[in-house]
Amino acid sequence: MAKRSTDPDIRLLAALADPARMEILRELAGSSEVCACDLTTCCDVRQPTVSHHLKVLRNAGAVRSERRGNRVYYWISPDLNERLAGIAQTIMPGGLIPLGALRRQAPDSSQAAELPA
Repeated sequence: MAKRSTDPDIRLLAALADPARMEILRELAGSSEVCACDLTTCCDVRQPTVSHHLKVLRNAGAVRSERRGNRVYYWISPDLNERLAGIAQTIMPGGLIPLGALRRQAPDSSQAAELPA
């Protein structure tokens, strides 16, 4: 059995690597918060599986939650974008760069082409 990493960056990326968890994040991105009971339709899985995915996302720091009575509400962690940018910074010179800011330079400057924005 593979040993689980304690590196928070690896844990975050591993949590994001699952299609159902990405669907949950996309659903959360469209709202300020969502009740866990409302997330079964976004990724077409049953409630126990949604709960497992939310636990993985919470443990990785991708989402935060609050219990209100017998319901639990989730939202994307406010620092998720900053964390992902920080990870990108460590593996890509310059980090994440918006597509509109990129310019592709040919060896001969007369052949420079700008990517569409």
